[in-house]
Amino acid sequence: MSEVISPLPVLDLKPQLASIRDEVLAAVTKVIDSTAFINGPATRDFEAAAADYLGVKYAIGLNSGTDALIIGLRALGVKAGDEVITTPFSFFATAESISIIGAEPVFVDVDEESMNINPALIEGAITPKTKAIMPVHLFGRPANMVEILKIANDHDLLVLEDCAQSFGAQYQGQQTGSLGNGGAFSFFPSKNLGAMGDGGLFVTNDDAAAELALKLRNHGAMDKYRNEMLGYNSRLDSIQAAVLGVKLKYIDEWNQGRRRVAQKYGELLSGLSGVITPEVADGHVFHQYTIRLSEADRDTVQSKLSAAGIGCMVYYPIPQNRLPVYANQHPSLAANDLLAEQVLSLPIWPEMTDQQIERVVDCLVKCLETN
Repeated sequence: MSEVISPLPVLDLKPQLASIRDEVLAAVTKVIDSTAFINGPATRDFEAAAADYLGVKYAIGLNSGTDALIIGLRALGVKAGDEVITTPFSFFATAESISIIGAEPVFVDVDEESMNINPALIEGAITPKTKAIMPVHLFGRPANMVEILKIANDHDLLVLEDCAQSFGAQYQGQQTGSLGNGGAFSFFPSKNLGAMGDGGLFVTNDDAAAELALKLRNHGAMDKYRNEMLGYNSRLDSIQAAVLGVKLKYIDEWNQGRRRVAQKYGELLSGLSGVITPEVADGHVFHQYTIRLSEADRDTVQSKLSAAGIGCMVYYPIPQNRLPVYANQHPSLAANDLLAEQVLSLPIWPEMTDQQIERVVDCLVKCLETN
């Protein structure tokens, strides 16, 4: 009788949960017993711990990473009619947040190797309407912040970092999110630091921006029934904050586990024709392990891997500038379009074993041979 091999998911959260289950249940039970479900002690404690970890003055819990971008933009002073330069190669929330507040996303092509916004192209996109730059630390790899911040300083522009995929990533010794005027994080469950539901965080060192963000998350009011502006109902609930408070203690360990998996993938895939692997660069925390298939048909390979029980995903098959919502509004961008055709994200999580990694690589090799 042949051995039944279980499918391998693109992400397995069960080992992580097993290791912290008792701590999480205790933290959640404490919130339940307190009945302080909104902006309670657990939320305040997590905000303080996150600010300390990230090296920022303020960390403001919100209900999603998308709201962290929207509220972050408004808190920093971006208004309707302003232009915000960003990358086309990201999840839609990046551009969506800009458009939702009435500003205009201006897409600049990416660097093929890092897959992040190409700083060399930013200056050429600046106009009198440009207010800010929003770099994305894609897949957990920090963008080139030295060049981005220099351009921003030279042209008096704001910088809001989209850190949805980069909690714990460092750039030249500093945490992502602490480099620009503000940073926006997502705690969607699949993130490196993920909640057990939705959650987000806006961080800044700017006193005025922090005060405005606190108002915006609470219907535009700092004090109850004294609404000063149109805001949102966007608070990080205490149960999710309690979960995140437990997980924050382990984030460096888990990120190191992701780097270990990435290193092993790189060794096994080294020299494989038509496969371009990501660099295990300093500070990269590998929210995704994303390769490029330069010779094979990516969609065919993905289908074969899936049929063989290997979970894999394409981030992102349709770049933001080509999505239906922006149809015919933005030009094509060569590197961006190339990546959309070639990228494939392989399974990765901190506790992934060498045997599991080898299984993925062996299957990928077979799929490429029969492509």
